[in-house]
Amino acid sequence: MASIIDPMVCEQSPLPLALCMRTDPRGVDFSALDALAKDQASLDPVSMADLLRNGFVYPPHSAYHNVKLAFSGGYPVVGSFDDPALHAPLQAWTPASRPSRADRDGQALVQAYHELLGAAVARTTASMQRPWLLQSGGKDSTSLAIAVADVRPDVICITYLGGREENELPSAQWVARHLGLRHETLVCDPGRAYDRYLACVPRIPLLTADFAMLSYVDLVTEVCGRGGDGVIDALGSDGYFGMPGRWRHQVIRVLAQQWPLPAGLFHLWGVRSSFRVCYALSILQMSAFERFFPGSRFSDQEVDALLGEPVAAHSRQRLSVFLPAIQAARTVADRRRVAAAIVEAASFGKGLYTTHALAVPLAYPYCDLRFGQWLMREVPDDYLVGPDGTNKVLVRKHIARSFLNLPYVKKKGCFRFDVCGLARLRFDCVRQFAADAAALGLLPGAPAWLDAHRAHLDNKYFASKFYLLAVMLPWLLHRAQQPAAVVQGAAVCS
Repeated sequence: MASIIDPMVCEQSPLPLALCMRTDPRGVDFSALDALAKDQASLDPVSMADLLRNGFVYPPHSAYHNVKLAFSGGYPVVGSFDDPALHAPLQAWTPASRPSRADRDGQALVQAYHELLGAAVARTTASMQRPWLLQSGGKDSTSLAIAVADVRPDVICITYLGGREENELPSAQWVARHLGLRHETLVCDPGRAYDRYLACVPRIPLLTADFAMLSYVDLVTEVCGRGGDGVIDALGSDGYFGMPGRWRHQVIRVLAQQWPLPAGLFHLWGVRSSFRVCYALSILQMSAFERFFPGSRFSDQEVDALLGEPVAAHSRQRLSVFLPAIQAARTVADRRRVAAAIVEAASFGKGLYTTHALAVPLAYPYCDLRFGQWLMREVPDDYLVGPDGTNKVLVRKHIARSFLNLPYVKKKGCFRFDVCGLARLRFDCVRQFAADAAALGLLPGAPAWLDAHRAHLDNKYFASKFYLLAVMLPWLLHRAQQPAAVVQGAAVCS
């Protein structure tokens, strides 16, 4: 299971720099990037298209032409610099031969899970004196909190309350209180979060537009301000447990036809104000597999207009590296597992880049090598996803030993962010970034898109796209050696 970046130059790689993924989150260091020329010419426009289309850069690529991300577990970068390929794509996530349920004692299996997860917590937090757990109140963070209470009872839990749609706070508070762990809450202030992000931009080593990026910066900055010296993140379990397909994923598969729709359709009365209608129409423009990725993103036509050149097709082509794994997936659940693996490999960046910028250690206990190997080899399939489609059966059984009738989160929201509030509070700031970037030839279509959609940013569909631009533009300006423009845009914010 890929989890973090080690700035070791892969000896066999023909690339100027390949950052190799490994599974121990201690000692993360991006200093290998410091020797590289990071300027406007080194930025990869296809990676910019990736970010606009999907919110992340397709592995093994990065925002820079000359930096690639290589993954352990059969996921190294090979081939030419211009067209890197992957050995045995997604081999690490290919379903393994597992024991049958009849061969395993259920209670012993849950106890082994608990002990191994606790050992993973102890190993990954050994250097931390005052660690904080990012606690969503959902299954993964609840199971992790149970293990944490055994081996690190000094841990403080913090839950991010990001929007009206969330219901995770009662669950998170209940869990922490009954485990004897201190619990804190941070309410999303999109203006504060964005200002904190801008303060970090000069030190963020690589770019991701993950929809939790601003939440993560907000949380980790808060943890530092309250005396924390380490962060524990429950990311990383989906690659092991999989993600069962639901009826809506079957509907999406039918609707996703990659049809180019006229942009004016989304501006019609009755359409532009409805998130559900806009979202449904957007599905028609997407591929069924890329629709598995979260969030509302730009269409291929919009991406080409934003970048001022036809680049979206090259971004879509990057998915071909993963086609063997996608074609081997027989069910929607299997395809979602592949999608989760691709997204997780990229979305680790929000934690890695943020904690690097703020000089805070980061722990991913679910990505611990020993724990991951045990999950892949020793856990029967029906303890991963049940015959009825129930997900994370083993995790649920682990939680049930401590809590009955826990109010699991119905709408996952630990890092949910108020994108409409961000657009309302920071539009002028982002518009200034867009103007400065366009003058340099970076996203030259961004000012026009912002002006055309300013009146519609109370719709989460459009505000999510605004969010992508808000995250990307200041980072790109700084890497194009225009830090003054970032300072000027930040002044507009205040």
